[in-house]
Amino acid sequence: MSQNKGKYYITTAIAYTSGKPHIGNSYEIVLADAIARYKRKDGYDVWFQTGTDEHGQKIEDRAAKAGKSPKDFVDGVAGEIKAICDCLNTSYDHFIRTTDAPHEKQVQKIFRKLYEQGDIYKGAYEGMYCTECEAFYTDSQLKDGKCPICGEEVHLAKEEAYFFRMSKYADRLVQHIESHPEFIQPVSRKNEMINNFIKPGLQDLCVSRSSFKWGIPVDFDDRHVVYVWLDALTNYITGIGYDADGNSTEQYKKLWPADLHLIGKDIVRFHTIYWPIFLMALGEPLPKQVFGHPWLLQGDGKMSKSKGNVIYADDLTEIFGVDAVRYFMIHEMPFENDGVITWELMVERMNSDLANTLGNLVNRTVSMSNKYFGGIVENKGVGVAEGAENVDESLKALVTSTYDKVEKKMDDLRVADALTEIFNLFKRCNKYIDETEPWVLAKDEAKKDRLATVLYNLIESITIGASLLSPFMPETADRIAAQLNTQLRGFDRLGEFGLYPSGNKVTEQPEILFARADMEETMEKVAKQMAEKHPEMVAAAAKAEEAAKEETVIDLEKKPEISYDDFAKMQFQVGEIIKCEEVPKSKKLLCSQVKIGNEVKQIVSGIKKYYSPEEMVGKKVMVLVNLKPATLAGVQSEGMLLCAEDAEGNLALMTPEKPMPAGAEIC
Repeated sequence: MSQNKGKYYITTAIAYTSGKPHIGNSYEIVLADAIARYKRKDGYDVWFQTGTDEHGQKIEDRAAKAGKSPKDFVDGVAGEIKAICDCLNTSYDHFIRTTDAPHEKQVQKIFRKLYEQGDIYKGAYEGMYCTECEAFYTDSQLKDGKCPICGEEVHLAKEEAYFFRMSKYADRLVQHIESHPEFIQPVSRKNEMINNFIKPGLQDLCVSRSSFKWGIPVDFDDRHVVYVWLDALTNYITGIGYDADGNSTEQYKKLWPADLHLIGKDIVRFHTIYWPIFLMALGEPLPKQVFGHPWLLQGDGKMSKSKGNVIYADDLTEIFGVDAVRYFMIHEMPFENDGVITWELMVERMNSDLANTLGNLVNRTVSMSNKYFGGIVENKGVGVAEGAENVDESLKALVTSTYDKVEKKMDDLRVADALTEIFNLFKRCNKYIDETEPWVLAKDEAKKDRLATVLYNLIESITIGASLLSPFMPETADRIAAQLNTQLRGFDRLGEFGLYPSGNKVTEQPEILFARADMEETMEKVAKQMAEKHPEMVAAAAKAEEAAKEETVIDLEKKPEISYDDFAKMQFQVGEIIKCEEVPKSKKLLCSQVKIGNEVKQIVSGIKKYYSPEEMVGKKVMVLVNLKPATLAGVQSEGMLLCAEDAEGNLALMTPEKPMPAGAEIC
């Protein structure tokens, strides 16, 4: 454990108990858990809080449809949500429910305090109301006459309500946001809040409802219940011992203000406008940072039961295992843009990153230690031959510098990038094996000490990598340490190379960390699982597929006819993408190295929004080969990848239906 660096209080948004959360909802708890575990390993005294939001009209309606009382309904859903958190191996310190008696009592006291000091007043509200989002909107805020957030129908609602005087604190809030540039992250969310919501003028906020009963009663006016946001947002302080009468606990005094509120991008407004203003009115400090992360989407868009494309975390873990799912969820989510998840992409990541890069590295290193030295790992200190490239020092330099790179990424909340840095370490270890060729060294008795040194360097490097990996994939890190017969290290020792005890013995039987998954077999398992556990979604998917067949086709304006001779001038071939990277300083472009026969062409394409560089590698694509070279964003492009485009402008690469070799002619 590193030296204590002080407290670190992290929260997720509390999950709404209207139904079982899908994988997109579950992403947040895994992201928060990785940050919390990292901070603990890095020497912080961490408090990690999550929980459930359990009041509101939507829950009252769904409970009635289910023939249950609202409390029985939320008890069941809260149990499912907690089970999902547990199945993903998350290390929360407190799971709060807004039906917890201490929380309800404090919400009543907070409401009364704000009323008595004049921040809350009674009035009436008339506006367009979305039951799904439990929010009122003006006509100008609607999108095509529907809710601007979820797209559902809205209806006119009018009722007596209490309101919070938001405008009273607007100037103070703007001043705080502008003087604390780290407060709202990413920066794009900050600009949106100021320009779209605060500067046009804040309307007073409805903070009670009288048209339904499932909520915390206003204790001085029992016709009203406290409206969702004043109830839900205050969990961040009630869960750690805040008391509106001034008798807050020592825990509250230690932990508040929160260091990080981790939330979805769709609720940034509530956490960076409503919540700070509530705290200002209460005289409490504001949280240090609010991070609005992007969404994890299904391959064909936002998850929806009506589309039959919902993926649940427990279903994924049954097929791939917990740490594989954690890896995917963290690794596939960009800092600002939405991530994509599909069963097929899970298989690809399982095979390429987990089975090949990591699993195979550990397995063959332990196996070679057993084969050549009976499992004994010794540092003989024998370097490379004089005049040869010093691959040992190159390896050590990368390994010992990885913690600093990861630390910088984590400080910036670029968690996916931090995980990539760790896997770069493992990739460097694989390269080191190729460079040193232990199997060749083993044939020469005179090089036995050099072989021992090579294997020691690998074991030491993997130990450091596994120690860094533990916040993200805790079970895997522990399994690696067990195979190496060592302990995971504190982060304060990861800049040192050579701490693995010389003469230590690895396990005799290396364990396969991640087995390669066959795509066809895996998809058969998925189909069987869906049929058994979610028949209603199978039916919905079939219905959506049938409806898609009936969708209107796209008619384009016709171009002038060409002759066959014109067409014959264009050369189309199948290409295999062997390398792909982002074009610096470009938001749209990817640069691919495309193998076409025995030739490799560099092709720049404006598809960054739709494909990550990692997704591109290994794809077979259709290429216009003899297009005149052009320079795009300072990078030369020697051809064109063919894509299809739908009416919304979404792009999809054109790929051959059946396996075809790179270079095959398209005619």
